[in-house]
Amino acid sequence: MKTPLFLGCGTAIATPFNETGVNFEEFRNLIEFQISEGIDALIVCGTTGESATMSLAEKKETIKFAIDVVNKRIPVIAGTGSNNTSSAIEMSKYAESVGADGLLVVTPYYNKATQSGLIAHFKAIAESVKIPIIVYSVQSRTGVNIAPETCLELSKIPNIVAIKEASGNLSQVASIANLCRNNLYIYSGNDDQTVPMLSLGACGVISVLSNIAPKVTSKMVHDFLNGNIEEARKVQLDAIPLIDALFCEVNPIPVKEALNIMGYNFGTPRLPLTKLTEKNREKLKNEMENFGII
Repeated sequence: MKTPLFLGCGTAIATPFNETGVNFEEFRNLIEFQISEGIDALIVCGTTGESATMSLAEKKETIKFAIDVVNKRIPVIAGTGSNNTSSAIEMSKYAESVGADGLLVVTPYYNKATQSGLIAHFKAIAESVKIPIIVYSVQSRTGVNIAPETCLELSKIPNIVAIKEASGNLSQVASIANLCRNNLYIYSGNDDQTVPMLSLGACGVISVLSNIAPKVTSKMVHDFLNGNIEEARKVQLDAIPLIDALFCEVNPIPVKEALNIMGYNFGTPRLPLTKLTEKNREKLKNEMENFGII
């Protein structure tokens, strides 16, 4: 039986940019807010962190900065995935060397690897480090799904401990849970499916919503895990309009604007992503008001 990196809610934290690169002081402010609100883990340089448009140097600096600021108060999980296995290994080794508690490794994108290729890819990365790995399945972005039978094979690798499952397919989640049991923990990768996935045995969520509502999102998960099912269900349903607004354009366009609305200086996403439209900004602001964030 393996040990999960965290139980509850991990924030897939956004990255603030300015004209010179990463705005580290504002990044520090959001990290401290997350910790003060009781978040269970931080995931740095993932999809929400815009790692795809960060340079290698920026990614390394951002990962190390987060680890140093957090200073072991909660786990820091570094996004080190790539569609180039050797590059993923290089980043994974670096993250381990500067003190990351774990890694989030997305399926290779664009290449469209076979299932046996996915196994070989993740196995090579896992064998290059000693820290725990969460594999990340998000076919809508990568073009490749991790099949339940592939999850079973990956679960046999000692330091692959979990999957962030963002397929949106609850039947697939159930199959993974059935096949892998406690050899592969499951995190919801979709904020609108957190409670449904917890009901299938997931141990938490890697969340976009928790960038702006960390206390509520974390409490929802812990309520469910502690048996307060009705309370968790209510929060999940109440949050649906806000979650919809956070995904009215491709992530992380809306959540970065939401952080700006809250008073942070998170700037705009890097091209090819663009600023949230004014119409969608009004929709997002209204839902943030309705949810009590502003």
